Amino acid sequence: MYTKCGRVGDAVRLFDGMARPNEVSFTAMMGGLAQAGSVDEALRLFARMCRSGVPVDPVSVSSVLGACAQACSSDYSSARAFRLGQAIHALVVTKGFGSDQHVGNSLIDMYAKCMEMDEAVKVFESLPNVTVVSWNILITGFGQEGSCVKAMELLKRMQEAGFEPNEVTYCNLLASCIKARDVISARAMFEKISSPSVTTWNTLLSGYCQEEQHQDTIELFRRMQHQNVQPDRTTLAVILSSCSRLGNLDLGRQVHSASVRLLLHNDIFVASGLVDMYSKCGQIGIARSIFNKMTERDVVCWNSIISGLAIHSLNKEAFDFFKQMRENGIMPTESSYASMVNSCARLSSIPQGRQIHAQVLKDGYDQNVYVGSALIDMYAKCGNMDDAHLFFDCMMMKNIVAWNEMIHGYAQNGFGDKAVELFEYMLTTEQKPDTVTFIAVLTGCSHSGLVDKAMAFFNSMENGYGIIPLAEHYTCLIDALGRAGRFVEVEALIRKMPCKDDPIIWEVLLAACVVHHNAELGKCAAEHLFRIDPKNPSPYVLLSNIYASLGRHSDASAVRALMSNRGVVKGRGYSWIDQKDGVHAFMVADDLGTDGGEFIMFSNEENISGTTKVHQDEICVS
Repeated sequence: MYTKCGRVGDAVRLFDGMARPNEVSFTAMMGGLAQAGSVDEALRLFARMCRSGVPVDPVSVSSVLGACAQACSSDYSSARAFRLGQAIHALVVTKGFGSDQHVGNSLIDMYAKCMEMDEAVKVFESLPNVTVVSWNILITGFGQEGSCVKAMELLKRMQEAGFEPNEVTYCNLLASCIKARDVISARAMFEKISSPSVTTWNTLLSGYCQEEQHQDTIELFRRMQHQNVQPDRTTLAVILSSCSRLGNLDLGRQVHSASVRLLLHNDIFVASGLVDMYSKCGQIGIARSIFNKMTERDVVCWNSIISGLAIHSLNKEAFDFFKQMRENGIMPTESSYASMVNSCARLSSIPQGRQIHAQVLKDGYDQNVYVGSALIDMYAKCGNMDDAHLFFDCMMMKNIVAWNEMIHGYAQNGFGDKAVELFEYMLTTEQKPDTVTFIAVLTGCSHSGLVDKAMAFFNSMENGYGIIPLAEHYTCLIDALGRAGRFVEVEALIRKMPCKDDPIIWEVLLAACVVHHNAELGKCAAEHLFRIDPKNPSPYVLLSNIYASLGRHSDASAVRALMSNRGVVKGRGYSWIDQKDGVHAFMVADDLGTDGGEFIMFSNEENISGTTKVHQDEICVS
């Protein structure tokens, strides 16, 4: 009674007060300790039971095997628990309990949770009679191991043996497929369940979310609502994560309302999701309000608010929260450091970047590839490629993100030859390039005039690595060819590219035509942009400039007239700086020395979204 009510301490005191506890008392106490997570104490109690001469029966054996399984799956005393499990297996054989169905299932579960599937299969095949429960335990074991294919094969064997799968079977297979990142098979298993529980819904929702299939996550959630399944804290947290990634503020607000209605808005799991969603959607004020009202905050919640502030370039506030987090005794994680390093990168602040780097070294995160990649990006964006390369060389483990950041850093800082050199060196290692790698190296080729190299790399993508070129790759190659004035090759490339409605490609081509005074191809590029984005003033202005540079003033006037007739207005250029009291924006022709000058300030407390944080002049060429 005490253990089932969660009063384990009272149960232990009562048990210790018993003069001669019997096998029933020992078994009940072991089960209670294991259920409360006190696995080590449960295992010690079984050893005491054996020393006391109390008879061991199948029920007590099953109970202690359950404790061993729990220890193995949680990595708590796992080696000792596994050895004890093997010893208990020997005891089972000695006592003749091997034919007991419950004991057999407990042995299968213990071996499966200890990731010893060969032993689990041996026990399964030795049982005189198996049940659906036995099959389910074995299927779960293969799922935990990540062997989705083996789990599916076992389902087929189960059906061939005349056993009808139940909801538990399909739920276990669903979890198995999710662990193997096979959401298609997981969905197929889900559809076979007649009345999925909220836990089953959550499993599939989490799978979609983990695979970044956030639209599918939301659509499945809507179906869950239509079937009147009440969400729990896990459901809401998963959906908030998808809303955050998609920037879907409207649905995020609906989920917030649902959390209030279900009295889950103060749950730390849900509240952290709300902070993350609102901050990522630019609603910084609301995110901070929810954060400040939380009575308990874990590192996930701190990371959410810091990340949100950093993403929206509220870098001073991000640093303040990072400092507060440490003062509150919360140790930063890789996510915390990555956000702070990214803030330094946005500020192009080497001094602050070095401070964070020193803290990274102190806390032992310097070999974390996630943090390491962010540090490389920070040094590269600050123009310090020597330190970026020095840190890159010190990384013992380099993933593709680290390689990409380094290659891209060289490309963006005008060291195209070094970007190519590093890319070619990477090809000699076991690391294979991805789509981002090719964007980085093609950018380097474009900025450094390495046109033939760019052509060779582009052609190797599909032939050598099975990577289908995207619009970004075509843009880089067209930029390289256009800068070199090789317009015949540009036209040939455009004819075969599938992404003819991508505006960036035509903008890059139009810019090259301006440089080389190519009116014919420039007109073609501009006309595509007129169709794709008719209100964008840049193509009108650039085409007019081409005509004017060639002395074709009547054509230039015609383009200006077309621009006027369509109501296209060239916006005023602007830029801004961060100061203590907020973000100050300065428009073209401002006269800040008089009261008449236009002065705009965006308060840090206001919601920041869209283009309100682009640190660059947006001035059309005229």
